[in-house]
This record gives sequence, C-alpha cells and structure tokens, in this order.
Amino acid sequence: MFYTDVKQQASMAEYDHTLVWLAVLLLGLGMVMVYSASIAIAEGSRATGNQPMYYLLRHSAFIAVGIVSAVIAFQVPLRVWQRAAPYLFLFGLALLALVLVPGIGREVNGSRRWLSLYFVNLQPSELMKLFVVLYAADYTVRKAAFMHSFRKGFLPMLVVMLLTGWLLLREPDFGAFAVITVIAMGILFLGGMNWRLFAGLIVMLVIGFLLLILASPYRVQRMIGFMDPWADPYGKGYQLSHALIAFGRGEWLGVGLGASIEKLHYLPEAHTDFLLAVIAEELGLLGVAAVIALFAWIVARVFAIGRRAAQLERYFPALVAQGIGLWIGVQAIINMGVNMGVLPTKGLTLPLLSFGGSAIVTTCCAI
Repeated sequence: MFYTDVKQQASMAEYDHTLVWLAVLLLGLGMVMVYSASIAIAEGSRATGNQPMYYLLRHSAFIAVGIVSAVIAFQVPLRVWQRAAPYLFLFGLALLALVLVPGIGREVNGSRRWLSLYFVNLQPSELMKLFVVLYAADYTVRKAAFMHSFRKGFLPMLVVMLLTGWLLLREPDFGAFAVITVIAMGILFLGGMNWRLFAGLIVMLVIGFLLLILASPYRVQRMIGFMDPWADPYGKGYQLSHALIAFGRGEWLGVGLGASIEKLHYLPEAHTDFLLAVIAEELGLLGVAAVIALFAWIVARVFAIGRRAAQLERYFPALVAQGIGLWIGVQAIINMGVNMGVLPTKGLTLPLLSFGGSAIVTTCCAI
C-alpha cells in the first residue's frame, strides 16, 4: 500500500519545482554577473566589434537554447536515454578525437578543445560529462552482479575511462578529466562497487594525478604559482593574485554591482573561469555565501531525487541523478577552490553561471 501511494505521488509530481527554481536563480544571477564582468573586455576588443553587450547577448542566447534543449530532453523517457547511453558515449569519444585533428579542432591559449560551428564553438568535453553520467549509470545497472569483481565489473570501465582520459589530456583538458573521473568512479561506488576496490582506486588515482602533474612542466609551474602566488605576481601567480585581490576588496557586502576594478583587464577570464572573484568583489562575502548555498541546495535536491528513484527501484534514474549531483557539486567546488586559492588554477567554469555555450546547454539538459 505504501509503495502504491509513493508511486501515485511520484506520477503526480512531473518535475521537482524547487530544483527548477534553483537552476533559474543561478542562470539569472549568471546573466547579470557575466554582463557585469564582460563589459570592459567586450568594449575594448576588436573581436567583439567593441560592443559592450556582446557577451551578454551571446550568453542570453545560450541560456535560451539551453532551456529549449532542457524542455526537449525532459520529454524523452529515461528508458530511451538508457538505450542510447552507449551510443552517445561513442559519439562523445568521436568528438573528442575529432578535436585533435589539425584543421578541425580550434586552438585557444594553447589548448585544442573546441570544434568551430561557424557561429559558435562546440566543446566536446562538456557534452562528454553528460554522456559519461548516462553511460556509467547504464554500465553499473547492467553489471550489477559483477560489481565486486575486478575483472568483470571494474576493469572494462577502467579501460574505457583510460581511453577517455588520454583523449582529454591530449587537448589538454586536465580539469574536465578530473571531473569525468570523479563522475564515473562515484557512480560505480554508489552502484555497489566493492569498497576495497574503491579504496585501491583512490590511491591509484592520487598517484596517477601526481605523476601527470610532475610529467608536465606547465602543470608543475601552476602548482608552484598556486602555493605562493605573491612570489611571482606578474607571472605564474598573476591570475590567482588578482582573484585574491578581488576577494579582499569585496569584504562583507562588496563594492557594489558593476563597480569591480579587477574586471577592467586585470583579472583574466573574468566572465568564465574567474566569475566568482567578480561576484566576491561586487557582492562581497554575502554574495559568495549565497552562491555556495544555492549550489549546496541544488546538489541536495538532485541527490534527494536519486534517493527517491532508488526507493522506487528505478536504479538507472537513481544513478543518473546522483551522477549529475556529483558533476555539478565537484565542478562547482573545483571552480570555487581555484578562485579562492584553495586549489591550483584549472580551466573549469562555474556551472549555470559562467559564460560558455556548451556548458550552459549541457548542464540545462542534465537538470
């Protein structure tokens, strides 16, 4: 009787209203802050036609496309997503490989991460985050009986993720690699992976990440700059030192919306990777605390949806929801940590807030 009541209640609630409003709040705040952070950059660049509203108009268009895409994604039954998961994952791998082809992949600041679609640039690593959530959830459900076996349960996924990681590191996109690894391994663990295997995997991942850092001179330089940005404030520590200055200037309530100094060509990537620093400067500790609270709330709602699906024995939807919660939560933590100087600088945007078409559309679909 209880199961029937729960099932009837679930059918009545077509979507989680709280989750949607939280996402709308973050998108709205992101639109305002992207405009504020990008005015000086857009007005002083020939590439934007010296139009101060260039990034606002594009960001608004990305949000519109994201909302339409989300509505379409919402109409597709989850059983269809489950059947399509392996093919979407293969499609994502093909896009990651295509990016590396000279003349096709677009290179910006030394990284080849984009495919040019004339009017916009597509970033396959953003799509891959959603595809990995779907694939890992489908894989875990299919292999549920073998989750305690290294050879039958864990090894096939490890091989697939190593291939994905190799393609991402060739771009290079270490940040996306870290997020995708957490998503895949987190879903396997939530799906019942043996805890000894998981503990061993954590040790292997830590060693692997350290080796990747030590094997790349520019990553070593980033680590050095992260540990003491003031030792070289005009070189390795430039981004972080200006982000910290922005946080310091904001104090409790900020200097006021639009009044940031750091966004005036001092803080690089102010409208993308370092948007939180502009929020901190203009809205202060109160604004940053509000952003953190919104992300904590949205992740809590996503995991609550996953838990409800598990209670209804719908394990694929449950793992998809939990995987999306891991993705949004981990990426938000990494971006915030980078902005605050707690983590080394990585090229990861703040979900639903930062400028970036591929990221906005994919995250809206995930929500």
